[in-house]
Amino acid sequence: MDAQIASPFQKAIFSVETLPLEDREDLLDILRRRMAGDRREQIAANAQETLKAVREGKASFGTLDDLKRELQNSDV
Repeated sequence: MDAQIASPFQKAIFSVETLPLEDREDLLDILRRRMAGDRREQIAANAQETLKAVREGKASFGTLDDLKRELQNSDV
C-alpha cells in the first residue's frame, strides 16, 4: 500500500486488518455501541428541535393530504 495515495479511511482499514481476529471483533463491538450512542444523541437533538418548534408555533400538524394541499398552495 502506498501511504501517500491511501486515504485516512484506507489507512484505518489497513491498520484494523493487522489486528488479531479477537481484537477486530472487539473493535467492531465498540464501534457499533458508539454509533448507537451517537444515533441516540442525534434523535434526542432532533426531538428537542421539534419540541422547540412546537412551543414557538412553528410546527404544523395534519394528515398527509393536509401536507400535500399545503405544498400545492404554497409559492414554492
